[in-house]
Amino acid sequence: MPKNKQKTRRATAKRFKVTGSGRIKCGHTGKRHLLVHKTTKRKRHLRNMNEAPSTLQAFVRGMIPYA
Repeated sequence: MPKNKQKTRRATAKRFKVTGSGRIKCGHTGKRHLLVHKTTKRKRHLRNMNEAPSTLQAFVRGMIPYA
């Protein structure tokens, strides 16, 4: 009999991306509100994704098994 498939956590799949080398990237925090007092440079850098912390990588990988 075939083994059951794992389900992907859709909320996690939308928030994190897996790079070609297998590392996990996520967006920066602090880009939702209170943007008036932040500098343009700071807001521009917040647009880009950064690598997720190593403590979070294995946890996220378990929630998006096929990514």
